[in-house]
Formats: sequence, structure tokens, C-alpha cells
Amino acid sequence: MTVERVAVIGLDCAEPSLVFDRWADLLPNFAALRNRGSFGQLTSCLPPITVPAWSCMASSKDPGQLGIYGFRNRKDHTYEGLSIAMSTAVKEPRIWEILSDAGHSSIVVGVPGTFPILRPFKGNMVSCFLTPNPQDAYGNEDPTKQFTHPAALKNTIRDWVGEYMVDVKGFRTDDKAWLLEQIYQMTNRRHKVVMELTKSQPWKLCWSVEMGTDRIHHGFWQFFDEKHHRYEKGNPFEQAIKRYYSHLDKQIGEFVAHCDPSKTAFLVVSDHGAKRMDGGLCFNDWLIKEGYMVMKDQPKSPTKFEFKNVDWSKTKVWGEGGYYGRCFINVQGREPTGIVPKAEYEKLRSELIRKLEALPDDKGRPMGTRVYKPEDIYKRVEGVAPDLIVIFGDLHWRSVGTVGNESIYTFSNDTGPDDANHAQQGMYIMALPDGGPRGRIDGPTLFDISPTILKLLGQKIPSDMIGRPLA
Repeated sequence: MTVERVAVIGLDCAEPSLVFDRWADLLPNFAALRNRGSFGQLTSCLPPITVPAWSCMASSKDPGQLGIYGFRNRKDHTYEGLSIAMSTAVKEPRIWEILSDAGHSSIVVGVPGTFPILRPFKGNMVSCFLTPNPQDAYGNEDPTKQFTHPAALKNTIRDWVGEYMVDVKGFRTDDKAWLLEQIYQMTNRRHKVVMELTKSQPWKLCWSVEMGTDRIHHGFWQFFDEKHHRYEKGNPFEQAIKRYYSHLDKQIGEFVAHCDPSKTAFLVVSDHGAKRMDGGLCFNDWLIKEGYMVMKDQPKSPTKFEFKNVDWSKTKVWGEGGYYGRCFINVQGREPTGIVPKAEYEKLRSELIRKLEALPDDKGRPMGTRVYKPEDIYKRVEGVAPDLIVIFGDLHWRSVGTVGNESIYTFSNDTGPDDANHAQQGMYIMALPDGGPRGRIDGPTLFDISPTILKLLGQKIPSDMIGRPLA
């Protein structure tokens, strides 16, 4: 079937077990959409990271094809660290550009990977959490500073909501009351902008992404999850995440009614799920312990990893921190002072995989770490990929990049307070105006979303998209 338009309600990090199970009876508008169509787990990309996941979803290309392996990426083979993957890193067309080429207008609000807005398309856009400071756009004609398209839209948004919040700056904080207030402010202002844009502008596709779900999970997961090692029953924030989901549910109900459900297909999607964080594995300290890395001056306390403090003449491997581990090999002839001969590269990778996957947790139990070679999991490998992708402890553990820790296991976060990691399974709900598949259907991937939208709108699906339509 074809529809007049499609509305994608993106909820970054929304966890399916909360929406479909734990709090299902408390979320009537999520339930109403589920009852009208199909729903289930939506498998994320690997790694399941906000950047690149939303661009993978919007292009139906994997991280290797995009050449984007996380929020930060290695730009070359020098020892200069990683740089943030902005919109300029996305070379593949995303769905609003495909629709624009076909003459259709889109409204795009908050989709990660859209700042700066330099690629023209037909429609309106408000950029994402990567925007350094939206206020820099006012009184500035520099196109790299604009967070809206067209640029004048920023003035209308200021009339609607005042200062627009692309994110909660400093969301890794111990001031939880302040954080909760900021999350609600951001969510309410974004909801207002989406409602006003869809009322005042023509659109075939509306795709918005709310970051509040991600920020509240990272900030408050320990307060409600009884299995979290810091959980305390009866704490003042025990209901914070549940109440926020209920708030989102009300906004979804308002938006659905506003869009005319008889003409609109709705897709509620998350880029990945969420789960408790049990701890961190100090990746570089482990590499030092195993003899793969040598520092010029070995820190005696937790210290930021600095490339300038690495003795590259004796270092074979280094790692990066984050929700997953990136493992880089100091290859002879590739890195400036590489020491690992190319003939030994595969042997070293196999050795690292064996050792990392055998790592126990802090209590000596199997951790369940999985390690992947990029060429084994992607259609192709563009850009500068990690030599190995490390998923510590089934994502209950994160990779910690600091050096000088007392143990390779840590239960504090080197980038600030953080309670949750990302889960491989996100969620989707697809509700069509009339007919279509119904009930729970697990198995779709985020690569299936853009082909689904194109099919629903009666558009040709590009042959290089790797997903398949759900409808």
C-alpha cells in the first residue's frame, strides 16, 4: 500500500523492554500505535552508537560503507587522535535528499549527523546535538554556523520557543534535579517546533529525533534498575525514567492526532536500546599489562591517554574508550612509526581476539566480550576503520581509554557520571492508515527503515540500499 505521507518519531536510545513490557500499560499512545500495526525489536548497526546509527538508518548503508565508526573517528593513520564525525562525513544520500530529488518536501528535526547543514534539499531542517552553539547562527551569515534550513527558520523557531536546545550540555552531571529539568525543557521545545513545522509547512516525510531518551537513560538508569550496582530502593529519582516515558507518550498522542492518522503512516524508532552499565574495562591499561603498549612515562593515577606520551617505537597496539572499544594496530609502513610488519598483522589480530574474548569480569566470571574484524561485518570498509571492534561484556561494560588505573576494571566513568550503555536491540512500531502487518515481529534492522518509507510513499528503492521494506 502507499500513503500520502510518513512521520518518523525517532527516540534516541529508547529501550523496547520498557515500552513493550515493563511499562506497556502506562503508555496508551505507544500501545494504540502498536495495536494498529506491527512492532518489535529493531537491530542496530555494529557498533550501536548514535553516530553513525541514525545515518545508517536514513541511508540504509552500514558504518563501513559510510566510513563512520562512532561519534569520533580516526581521520588518517597519524597519531593525532580522533575527530567528531559531522554531517560532512556522510557521503551517501539520506532519505530526505532522495525524496527531494523526486520533488518532495521533508521536515527533518534533530536527526544526528545533520550539522552543519551544507547539502541543499527541498524542505525544512533543524540540525542535531552536534551543533556547537545554535546561538552563533544569529547575526551570522556563515553557512557553517547555521542550525536551520532555510537559515531564516531559526528566527521563527526563536519566536515559537525562545532559545532552542539541541542537547542538554553537560548532561554527565551529579546534579540530577537540574538534569531532569533540562531534559524536559529540551523535549518540550523540540515537540513544539515539530508540531508547528508540520502545521505550517508542506511535507511528505517528517523525521524527528528526541535526544531526551538517551540523556535520561545515561543520567538516571541506576535509580530504577534493581540490578544496577548503584541502585538504592526508595531513592528520589526512582520514577524519573518512567515518568519521562509517560510524558513522551502524551506528546506522541498529540502528534498523531495532529497529523491525521487516516493519511499518515507512523514509524516510532530508536537507533539502539539501553541497558545497565556494570563497569568499565581499562583497555589501554590492559594493553600495557599484556606488553602491547609502552608509555614514555607511566602514570600513577588515572590519566587521559595522550598520543605524545606513547613510546611508538615499542608499541604494537592502542585502544580508544567509549561505549565500545576501538583497537588500532601500529602497522609498519601505515602508521608514521609503525612496528608491526604487515606479514604479522593477521596473526596479531587473531591473538588479540582470542585474548580479549577470554577476558573475565572483575569477579572472574566469563565476561562475554566479542571482537570483530571490520571487513567481516561490513559490505565494504571506507575511511580509517578500527583494526578490531570490541564489544565488552555484551555491552554491560564500556571501554575506558585512560591509563594509570589501579585495576583494568573500574566502576567510575572517565567522562563523567553515566549509568547506562547502549543495547544492540532498539525498537520500532509501524502503524499504517489501513492494513499492513500486525502484531509483534522481531528481526527487522535499522537498515530497513528507509526502504520501508520509500515503499510506503510509492518511490523507487535504490538498488544499493542494504535493507528491505517492512511493509
